Amino acid sequence: MVISILCGGSGTRLWPLSRKLMPKQFAKLVGEDSLFKMTLERNAKLLSVNDSWQVITNDKHYFLALDIAKSLNIDIDMFILETLSKNTAAALTLGAMLVAKQNPNEIILTLPSDHIIHDDNAYKACVEMACQFAEKGNIVTFGITPDRPHTGYGYIQVENNETKQAHKVIAFHEKPDEKQAKIYLEKGGYYWNSGMFCYQAKTLLDEMKVHAKEIYECCNTLLESSLRDKKSAFVRLGRKLSEDLLDESIDYALMEKTDKLYMIPSHFTWNDVGSFESLCEELPKDSNNNAMNEQSIAFHSCNNLIMSNKMVATLGIDDCVIIDTQDALLVAKKGYTQDVKNIVAKLDSIKSPLVEIHNKAFRPWGSYTVLQESPTYKLKSIVVKPKHRLSLQKHYHRNEHWIVVSGSALVQIEDKEIFLSPNQSTYIPMGHAHRLTNPGTIDLVMIEVQVGEYLGEDDIVRLSDDYARDDC
Repeated sequence: MVISILCGGSGTRLWPLSRKLMPKQFAKLVGEDSLFKMTLERNAKLLSVNDSWQVITNDKHYFLALDIAKSLNIDIDMFILETLSKNTAAALTLGAMLVAKQNPNEIILTLPSDHIIHDDNAYKACVEMACQFAEKGNIVTFGITPDRPHTGYGYIQVENNETKQAHKVIAFHEKPDEKQAKIYLEKGGYYWNSGMFCYQAKTLLDEMKVHAKEIYECCNTLLESSLRDKKSAFVRLGRKLSEDLLDESIDYALMEKTDKLYMIPSHFTWNDVGSFESLCEELPKDSNNNAMNEQSIAFHSCNNLIMSNKMVATLGIDDCVIIDTQDALLVAKKGYTQDVKNIVAKLDSIKSPLVEIHNKAFRPWGSYTVLQESPTYKLKSIVVKPKHRLSLQKHYHRNEHWIVVSGSALVQIEDKEIFLSPNQSTYIPMGHAHRLTNPGTIDLVMIEVQVGEYLGEDDIVRLSDDYARDDC
C-alpha cells in the first residue's frame, strides 16, 4: 500500500492563523503538533514493511513537510511538488501515475493532510475494509456518519442497504442549507464527504482515461517533462505545463461519473478543521463554553473562540471568534467565518504580504522573525540551523547589518570570509554578494538590520542556492 497525503492548501479558511506559506496543515492549531504531523503519526500505525509514503504538496512547502517527517523518523518515498496548484483531480492522477510505474496493482490510500480523526482502532478497521474492496477493482471512499445537520460539509448519497459493508454511491451533494441538512439526516443514506479514497493505481487511471481524458493526458505530458531528483526522492512539476491542467476536484472530474465508486460508513470521530467553528470543537472550554488561551479573561461571555499570545479580556459578548496574531486581528461573529476567504481575496487584490506570511517565516535553512519595520528600516531575528547556509545573494535597494547573538557565523562578502562570535557584527553594502553559514553544532541566532528605500523580500538576486529554490 502507498499512503498518499494531499498536502496542498492556500491558507485562506483559517486566516490569519494560516497563510499561503504556512497553511493550516503545518500550523499548530490543536496542541503542540501540526495537523500534518498528526496525520503522519496516525497512518504510520497502518504501514507494513513493504508499504510506502507519497506526499503531494506545493513546491514552497517541501521543506516544511520534509522537516516534520524527519522529526518522526519517517522517510517519505516520493514528494510530488506542485509549482501551481490545480486541485485534487490532477494531484490524484499524478500520484497514481508514479505508483503505477512501479506496480499498477498497488493499493493507494489518499488522505487530506489537515483532518483530525479520533479513535485509531475504528480508523484502522475502515482502512483495512477499504483495501479489501479496492483490491477487487473498486474505488472506495470513506463516508462520515453524520450526528447533526451540518451545513459545512458536502454529502454523499448512497444506496441504503444496512446488510452491506460498502454502499454504492448514488450522488454527491454540495454543502446544504440547514433545512436540507435536516432532511438528509432524517432520511438516512447521506454521509459527510471526507475526501479520503482507496483504490488500485490502475483503477483510478483507467477511470480517468474514460471520464477525464484531458486531465489524464495533460498529467502524463507534465510528468514526462518534470524535474526528478532520485537522491531527494521528489518530482518537481513544471509551471508552464501545469498551467494547461484543468482546475477540477476529483469529485467533479471522476467520482460523480464513475460506476466503480463505493462508500464505507466510518464511525470514528472526524473533523476537517475547515472553519473556526470546527476548530473550536477540538479545543478545551471553560464553564461558559469559551475556548481561549489560559491568560485571557471572559466575563458575561459565552460560546466564544479566543486565540492570542497575549491576554484578551471580553465583557458581555457571545458567539464570537477573536483571532489575534502578531500582525493581524480577526473579529467575527460565529456563522460568518466562512466569509474569511473574502477578506483574504481583498488583501490579495492589494498585494498585502499578510496573505503570504506571518511575521515569522520558515525556510529550509531555519527561520526569521520580523521584529520591527518602517518604510526605511526593518529589524529581523534570524535563526540558522546547524550546518545550513543561506543562498549566495545580493540586494539592489538595501544595506544590511548583522549582529551575532548566539552560536557562530561564517560570513562571505564578495571574495572575503570572516567568522563572527556572539556580540560581533559586520556590514553588507548594497550590491555586494554575500552569504551566511552556520558552521556550528547549535543554532545560529542573529539580528539583522536592513536599511534602504525598498525593503521587500523580492529585492534579491540569487547567485547560488543549496535548495534549488526561487525564493530565499
